[in-house]
Order: sequence, then structure tokens, then C-alpha cells
Amino acid sequence: MDGRGDKSILVLDTSLLRIMRARIIKDFRFEAAHTLPSLPSDHKCRQMHGHSFKVEIHVEGEVNPEIGWVYDHKCISDAMKPLIDLMDHSYLNDIKGLESPTIEVIAAWFWRKLEKDLPGLCEIVIYETPTARCSFRGEF
Repeated sequence: MDGRGDKSILVLDTSLLRIMRARIIKDFRFEAAHTLPSLPSDHKCRQMHGHSFKVEIHVEGEVNPEIGWVYDHKCISDAMKPLIDLMDHSYLNDIKGLESPTIEVIAAWFWRKLEKDLPGLCEIVIYETPTARCSFRGEF
């Protein structure tokens, strides 16, 4: 071996990419307040409160063997920017479609907003706390 690497391994790795599928995940965060008006009147979450939400956007597909990735993370960021801008430091209940914004409803809302712009969208995970989250895979 001459220290430059075995070129046959590089060729083999590139050929494997032609049949490789992968999932990429990009995280976003926003701060927002909400109430959950559908809950019983004595439930604490019916009162206004806020969260530091985390959103994971999952996109799955075949790895492009010419560039070595499934999807450009910037495309995910571009699709999410107007949504995060709308939600960050807002009262979620004022946003159309989020009148009773549970994390399940928020995940479905994101899905409907993103599905046409993100081919390969396969899962959205919404965290309202570090230990409470909803995973949604577009099954309506």
C-alpha cells in the first residue's frame, strides 16, 4: 500500500451507495405558549403555559451515489423557516389549524405544511419537554 488508500475500496463504496437507503434527521426549536381547551376545566394544561419545543424532521430515501447524500439539509431548513418564524414566541392557539395544539395536532399540522415540499418526508417528532414527545408518520 502506498499511503494513498486502496482505490478499489473507494470504487466498491461508491457502488454500494447506488443501492443504499438512509434517513436524515434535522432538528429545530421554538418557544411558544398554548392552552389545551379540550381538556377538563380542572386539568393544569388547560391553563396557559409554554414549552421549549423541539421538532425533528425525518426524510428518507436512496443515497445519490454522485454526491453521497439523501437530501440537502438546507432544503429542510428552507421549508421549515417560515413555519418556525410563525410559531416562535407565539400563542399557538391563534394559528389556523392549531386551535387545540396538542403535540399530536402540531405534528399533523407540520406534516400537512411540509409534505408537498419535502419528498421522502417519513416522520415528524415533536418534543414538548425532554421526556414527552409525539412521533407522527403521516397516517391520517
